[in-house]
Amino acid sequence: MQAVSEPIGEPEVLVEVSGGLGRLVLNRPKAINALNHNMVRQMASALIEWGDDDSVHAVVLTGAGERGLCAGGDIVSIYHDARTGGDGSRDFWRDEYVLNAAIAAYHKPYVAIMDGIVMGGGVGVSAHGSVRIVTERSMIGMPEVGIGFVPDVGGTYLLSRAPGELGTHIALTTARLSAGDALYCGLADHFVPSDRLDAFVAALSGGAVVDAVAEFAEPAPESALQAQREWIDAAYSADTVEEIVARLRADGSPDAAAAAEQVLAKSPTAAKVTLRSLRQARGQTSLEAVLNEEYRVSSACLASHDLVEGIRAQVVEKDRNPKWSPATLEEVTAEQVDGFFAALGDLELGLPEDAAPTRASELSTQ
Repeated sequence: MQAVSEPIGEPEVLVEVSGGLGRLVLNRPKAINALNHNMVRQMASALIEWGDDDSVHAVVLTGAGERGLCAGGDIVSIYHDARTGGDGSRDFWRDEYVLNAAIAAYHKPYVAIMDGIVMGGGVGVSAHGSVRIVTERSMIGMPEVGIGFVPDVGGTYLLSRAPGELGTHIALTTARLSAGDALYCGLADHFVPSDRLDAFVAALSGGAVVDAVAEFAEPAPESALQAQREWIDAAYSADTVEEIVARLRADGSPDAAAAAEQVLAKSPTAAKVTLRSLRQARGQTSLEAVLNEEYRVSSACLASHDLVEGIRAQVVEKDRNPKWSPATLEEVTAEQVDGFFAALGDLELGLPEDAAPTRASELSTQ
């Protein structure tokens, strides 16, 4: 998630058509392919072009390097925007969220190889796709609450639809998901071992996507989160973060006690805004409606104390000791939370909210 310079002249997204596949390779390996505005624009442009190109039968997204698909957005630039009152982050989020919606609605198979680290914005460009592949190396998460932010890029849409209250647990603790967890929670579709990925992509170029999946997909690994559903559902079904923490502490199990401390270490404001975002996303019928609301919340976060402080502590100065304000859950008022959901007037994202609720991953992969 850090800003790291790549060699001068090296494209940040490799875009090519080969064997009937539109290939998108995120190409900032030193930064674990963290997304910036230029990369979002390049991806969007390619998808538009390939949408009308009959020679392209599917799109494949991968990441350069050995560490992962994408570590999220370039949060150092967001930090500087937040400190100076700039609009660059809002412009980036606008185009990023439009891209997330376009991926979900794409009428051709969009195959995302979620190998290695996939965080935040990386989830946005992969988990809305129609064919989502994980490997034994996959480590997937939405870490936003830990930097005073709130899950975005349609993350609240995805997490609110995970079984039971797993999505709430993932968001409030910033839990990292294994391949088995991602499959169980609905953020991925198929498991393919990492040493077979090259052959899988080659098979995609030689025939139908569904045939390649049938040949290379293997049984899903077990999900540790699935085995913890009982205490997670019992605790996170509470209406407030304070009550969630109280239930976790009262549970008596080491895992629940650890989860309580993880929640309490995060931004109290971000935790409360996240819980409301998840609950409201659960009631929405389209990804577009959720993205519109996430844009309001993200814009409000840009003016908040905790976003600047969280990025400073975790990424810029790396002292790992953020000073949240307000400092406790009890000090965060309902009025303060309400402010994050205020309408933006002419600045609204404005995606059409009457889009069909069917996700791209529910469509045919022929």
